[in-house]
Amino acid sequence: MSTELLRDRDDEETADPFSSVRELVTAREEHLNAPAARVRPDAVQEALSTLRDEAGYDHLACVTAQEYEGRYESIYHLRSYDDPTREVSVVVPADKGDPVSESAAPVFRTADWHEREAYDLVGIEYEDHPDLRRILLPETWQGHPLSMDYDKDQPQIAALSENEPIEPGSSTATGSDTMLLNIGPHHPATHGVLHLQVTLDGEQVIGVEPDIGYIHRCEEQMAQSGTYRHQIMPYPDRWDWGGGGLLNEWAYARVAEDLADIEVPEYAQVIRTMAAEFSRVLSHMLAMGAYALDVIGDFTATFMYAIQERERVQDIVEDLTGQRLMFNYFRLGGVAWDLPEPREEFLRSVREYLDGLPRRIEEYHDLLTRNEILQLRTVDTGTLPPEVAKEYGTTGPVLRGSGVDYDLRRDDPYGYYDELDWDVVTEDGCDNYSRLLVRMREVEESAKIIGQCVDLLEDWPEDERTVQANVPRTIRPDDDTEIYRAVEAAKGELGIYIRADGTDEPARFKIRGPSFSNLQALPEMAEGEAIPDLIASLGSLDTIMGEVDR
Repeated sequence: MSTELLRDRDDEETADPFSSVRELVTAREEHLNAPAARVRPDAVQEALSTLRDEAGYDHLACVTAQEYEGRYESIYHLRSYDDPTREVSVVVPADKGDPVSESAAPVFRTADWHEREAYDLVGIEYEDHPDLRRILLPETWQGHPLSMDYDKDQPQIAALSENEPIEPGSSTATGSDTMLLNIGPHHPATHGVLHLQVTLDGEQVIGVEPDIGYIHRCEEQMAQSGTYRHQIMPYPDRWDWGGGGLLNEWAYARVAEDLADIEVPEYAQVIRTMAAEFSRVLSHMLAMGAYALDVIGDFTATFMYAIQERERVQDIVEDLTGQRLMFNYFRLGGVAWDLPEPREEFLRSVREYLDGLPRRIEEYHDLLTRNEILQLRTVDTGTLPPEVAKEYGTTGPVLRGSGVDYDLRRDDPYGYYDELDWDVVTEDGCDNYSRLLVRMREVEESAKIIGQCVDLLEDWPEDERTVQANVPRTIRPDDDTEIYRAVEAAKGELGIYIRADGTDEPARFKIRGPSFSNLQALPEMAEGEAIPDLIASLGSLDTIMGEVDR
């Protein structure tokens, strides 16, 4: 294609991102984050495949399902891995009496789980879906909890007999001699209440089905019952009890601040950036220590070294936020309070931590990445090629461990990241070892970011230390205002969709947890390998089940 034709196409897309599917669009909508268009329920696959192949929207970040008085609706939040600021929303209405829509799973493999959740909680059915059944609730559950006519007082019976395991051999050819192995839901290697139904042919894994939903806590419904200004912010910490809570708080802060048009003071942005990177270090250190326990059974050295490192960070974060895990430090418009006094002493403690970190990182490399047993267990196991990683919507260290250079801190800037000098870490190995390396190297990048924040905070003029914007006591966005925003959390892209209804509580609050999409890729990584490789692959995903189940 000539340069002129390419330029013409780019200009046309800038004017109308739906130009390639114009004949399929039935109406336009206004979403605060991206252009939105409605398509017919029977045109989903054509619309999405065209937007992916011709317009470059190759990242299905999230699928939101909801019910209105006169219709059901599925929203496909599309972005580009090359530039996540290029995003569109494809809105698919479905008939109120017969909520059926074409499945997006044949186009984006990550839509499999997202649409199963939409069916489970809202009640929309998806034609051509490869395996449309409940994902968070038992198959015997009566009704759909997020539907408008749901009877929350009805009794529910979940009999054990109704939760039969998958048929042995269902993931392979008929007639094979297979065995079913249950791992979890209560097993140290599953890092939480996750149940893996594994089909084995001898010692080879030929099928894996993650069974989730054991700790589904209705986090979205709880957020929908809270006010924007005060009551929602404590919840995001609970989605990641590995230490990444401050990053989750930022996800809610970002979407709510954009929704209410709140501008955060520059000084508060620097504090947020520093606190968030400490939270990332907490999460990655737990991931590294637990991975040593999974793969080489090392508790006394590596695991305890990592926990000791976390304790150092938690001491600093406790001084800043008052908490060691459930921080609740971010506020709409800024943070709860300024640095602890005497601030010179606090900043000195941060510098002392950063000064000692490079030596300790070398020790972790000696214990982990240079450990021959760990190398044998992780190099060339759990392979996830970059294109497959994209198909499943993976993000964070899982995606960057497959060589994909995608990080929202740089690619969709927020906070103070675009003012600082740091690098996005990628590894090209696409295996379990690469994902470990990414997390270890990201700790070093977090330290660089924190150090620059300390320099800024140390010299910040005293009369300009504003920690919070002037936020209205009650926030009531206009009725039917819709927005999706995301941040680079510890596990990857953590996004939130909100639809307002004119009150001080959201009408719809949808959480896009990165672990949900990352975990869906586990069968791709594990099939054809051995059980020990499966455990190494699962650990390399660093899933938090509170974020998966919500």
